[in-house]
Amino acid sequence: MLRRVLRHVVLVVPTLLGVLTLVFAFLHLVPGDPVEIMLGESAAPSDVAALRHDLGLDRPLPAQYARFLVRVAHGDLGQSIAFRAPVTAVIGDRYPATLELAATAFLLALSLAIPLGVVAAARAGSMVDRLTRIASLAGACLPTFWLGPLLILGFSIGLGWLPVSGRGGVLHLVLPAVTLALGMLGVLVRLVRASMLEALGQDYVRTARAKGTPGWRVVTVHALRNALMPVATVAGLQAGALLAGAILTETIFAWPGLGRLVVEAISARDYPLVQGCVLTIGVSYVSVNLVTDLVYQAIDPRLRDAD
Repeated sequence: MLRRVLRHVVLVVPTLLGVLTLVFAFLHLVPGDPVEIMLGESAAPSDVAALRHDLGLDRPLPAQYARFLVRVAHGDLGQSIAFRAPVTAVIGDRYPATLELAATAFLLALSLAIPLGVVAAARAGSMVDRLTRIASLAGACLPTFWLGPLLILGFSIGLGWLPVSGRGGVLHLVLPAVTLALGMLGVLVRLVRASMLEALGQDYVRTARAKGTPGWRVVTVHALRNALMPVATVAGLQAGALLAGAILTETIFAWPGLGRLVVEAISARDYPLVQGCVLTIGVSYVSVNLVTDLVYQAIDPRLRDAD
């Protein structure tokens, strides 16, 4: 087990290094000067030069990149240009809000996808199955930038049931969590249904039926347990993707999380903060995928034997 974990961790390093390299290159290739944005166009040239030297932006790009990697290795992500504070502190203030939103959306999607997919598979071809498939397809296809404002117009402005934006109590979490969860829900419902249909056609299910096992037990115990294995893998991938997908949702609902922070950092040309946010999202995504892979191998004896 330890050898498997170490092998996966080693494979993660090139991925994160590639993400850092691409983001660093793209941010420095696009036009604009963060020092001029920070000080304004009327700033004296001496002040601009002094601040650029303090931030290390007067050095060659390879030197800036090497300096950034060394700082990351020591847990130092630099100083935010826009917030005038350490990047780690700024991210630390916003990251819990993103985790709260992503975790709520994940649990909401998973808790609805499994029963809906099971019922659709158990009643394949029925009206319930057809409606479930249509609804899941619509959920997977609806764009966030359209669904979010529509929910605000309907439930916040129209009915006045829920807050429009911001982070506060449970009611503030409803609309952004539903918006973020709907796409994942549509994918998982169809996957659960397909996995259940495959499991229900296996020999061990037919044997259980032949022995007189109640139908509910055949579905929930014999078929569902095996059908959830591929679902666990995709759910883990979707959970990691929620962190990246939260950028648009947090912007629509003014949710003070990491996604909205990325947009603010890009607008301010805050190089250290953008790099820190992308690094945090990348580490979170890879960590979730790593845990999912290890859990999948732990519950599937075929993978354990093949390792």
